[in-house]
Amino acid sequence: MVLYLLGGKFGITLYITMQKLGLNQSLQQKLSPLQIQYIRLLQVPTAELESRIEEELEINPALEEGEFEEPMESLDSETDSEADEYEGETEPDTYDNDDFSVSDYLDDDSAGYKMYGDGPNGDEEDKDMPITTETTLFETLYTQLSFLKLNDREDKIAKQLIGSIDNDGYIRRDLEAITNDLAFSQNIDTDTEELESVLFKIQSLDPAGIGARTLQECLHLQLKRRDDEHPHQPEIRLALEIVDNCFDEFTKKHYEKIQKITLADDDDLKEAVNIIIKLNPKPGGGETGDVVSQYIIPDYIMVNNNGILEITLNSKNAPDLKVSPTYIEMFDTYEKSSKQDKSLKEAVTFVKQKLDSAKWFIDAIKQRQQTLLRTMNSIVKFQYEFFIDGDEAKLKPMILKDIALDINMDISTVSRVASSKTIQTEHGIYPLKFFFSEGISTDSGEDVSSREIKSIIKEYILNEDKAKPLADDRLEKLLRDRGFNIARRTVAKYREQLEIPVARLRKEL
Repeated sequence: MVLYLLGGKFGITLYITMQKLGLNQSLQQKLSPLQIQYIRLLQVPTAELESRIEEELEINPALEEGEFEEPMESLDSETDSEADEYEGETEPDTYDNDDFSVSDYLDDDSAGYKMYGDGPNGDEEDKDMPITTETTLFETLYTQLSFLKLNDREDKIAKQLIGSIDNDGYIRRDLEAITNDLAFSQNIDTDTEELESVLFKIQSLDPAGIGARTLQECLHLQLKRRDDEHPHQPEIRLALEIVDNCFDEFTKKHYEKIQKITLADDDDLKEAVNIIIKLNPKPGGGETGDVVSQYIIPDYIMVNNNGILEITLNSKNAPDLKVSPTYIEMFDTYEKSSKQDKSLKEAVTFVKQKLDSAKWFIDAIKQRQQTLLRTMNSIVKFQYEFFIDGDEAKLKPMILKDIALDINMDISTVSRVASSKTIQTEHGIYPLKFFFSEGISTDSGEDVSSREIKSIIKEYILNEDKAKPLADDRLEKLLRDRGFNIARRTVAKYREQLEIPVARLRKEL
């Protein structure tokens, strides 16, 4: 009951509102621990799965690595439910210690999950990858400082400047900020003029262009060094003039304007432009010691056996995992005890939690493998012609919903599989996202994959007259002449997805 007192012109009015209490029933969907494990593992690629398993091995002592061995001869085991039945498992809020069963953790099906789709080389020993050692860019620059004959103050400033160089060789920090760094860290009171003076000396080091603050300055430094080394080559001098005085026109490929400014003829301009485009825009690239070699580890391996496409999961998909025999024996000891000791009940509750977690993790790994195979088999069924000869023109329009309906799973599940997985074929390694594309209708009423449209656009641009490159509206007309109903904005979108610049920027002399 709630009382309201309202003051008015003629007194106070009392309102009484009655509130009723009641119970409402509602149906809510809650994910089981296995479902959570499964969802997390499903989107993990093979390259990261090993670290995820190592993490689980560290936090759960009931999970061990190795082949399963049944420790007790008299124990019977029943085959676990299939993967789709695991999705209905729920975690009990409390553990009834009297209902524990050791046989739940001695299931050969769970322990032998590794057989599900693993490749033929699963027993091969891991081979150590060779590790290359390199001198970092910064070490190279520090070594060259000794040739500049700097005093102690300049040497400290130079090292601060080198430390501010990015991996691609540029200094992008404002010099005013670097002066503040020197004041606080080195107790050196300086200004931007002194910093610039030392920076010019650093820019004389190798590689050419190092320490530049802009792309224009980077190209200028490289051309200036060439001009100093080859002072009698007019094409280098012209290239330097273009970078210094016509850089904006050069980036936009307004060659007519450049000719008006430099008074260069066609041949000289072409030679100068060729010199500029061969310069290194990232002088520090590839020379940093922090270079990390990235290896693509395919999740699937496909073999074409006389037209029969055989798919296996990568043999590195997961190591052999098993539930710890020690924890099972602890569990079994409790089952044979009087079960009256309260402290023993608390201990065995902990043991059961760890055993459940280990079993759920193994089951989630198995379910992950089954889902990966079902999804990939469905993709292969849709794109069979492509996998046979590798021709992108034979890719059919296919969206996530098509696969989800075929394997009777949710679209989000298919999306998790396709988001970060790759397959190794005889035509190369492809991300699964490569096989999904929209459809474009033709004059005959058929749907073709957007991949095929992109392939045709790429072919047109590859064979175009570089002096007069094809604009988007021209590409649209060419595609329509071939029967593809496509808009100009769609052509522009596909061209951008192919990372091809607009016609003006593709122009060559």
